[in-house]
Amino acid sequence: MRFTHITVLAVPFALVLGGCPKNKSDDDSFTRAEAQEALEESNGATAADALTSASIEISTSFTIGSAVEAAAGEVRSFIQTQLPCAAVTLEGATLTVEYGVNPGNCTYRGHEFTGTHAVTVEANAMSEVHVHHEWTGFSNGVVMLDGSADVTWNFETPSRHVVHHAEWTHLDSGRTGVGEGDRTQTPLAGGLAEGIQIVGTRSWTGARGRWDLDIDGVQMRWADPVPEAGTYTLVTPAEKSLSLGFSRVDADTIAVTLTGPNDRSFTFNVTKLGTDG
Repeated sequence: MRFTHITVLAVPFALVLGGCPKNKSDDDSFTRAEAQEALEESNGATAADALTSASIEISTSFTIGSAVEAAAGEVRSFIQTQLPCAAVTLEGATLTVEYGVNPGNCTYRGHEFTGTHAVTVEANAMSEVHVHHEWTGFSNGVVMLDGSADVTWNFETPSRHVVHHAEWTHLDSGRTGVGEGDRTQTPLAGGLAEGIQIVGTRSWTGARGRWDLDIDGVQMRWADPVPEAGTYTLVTPAEKSLSLGFSRVDADTIAVTLTGPNDRSFTFNVTKLGTDG
């Protein structure tokens, strides 16, 4: 059984924390509709980030310090072993991966890949590793995106620095975004196989305007639709600053609490729905 897409459980009567806001002006109001919109926007951006992060993670399996061509060859071998569905071509230090061309498994870290991913190992020294990524029509059935990223790390630290630009569409909601991010990823306590912790920033422009997101130590497991811990601070196109906090309800569900002006809060449950099997 596998989950096929992410859906926000829009609870018909969302839990309101903190009661009615006191002495609020129209400019300081914060409605359930605004909370719902902010949640859907952040979920779309998070889904795009999760997809690219899984794609980046599969292309870090090589020996640090070897020649860039040799490192790219190791990545090719790893992808062919893990994802036999992919057609992989290698030219110098650049490999191009077309997912779904061949029969066999196309799922990695809970994401079923389609589309094209190009990977170039630009530097592979003990002091710095630099890998450039390009995605075209890349999707996991939840989001579709085109974009690029530069990822750097080194032998001494487990963290990775990711700077990206992407254009994405959340397939279920139809929401779109064009934006960029600058963040640092480190493994969770259980290692990369479990997930990553993220700090940094993302911003994107959607149908309503620009959204800016500060990411404060969120913990993201590969199988989850949203983080299970940590905090987002989201500035909306209306220039309202919202806090998003995350807490796990059960194995499949995470509660997201959005707090806005006058400390008015709404809590939504987010889960993955629509399973095969």
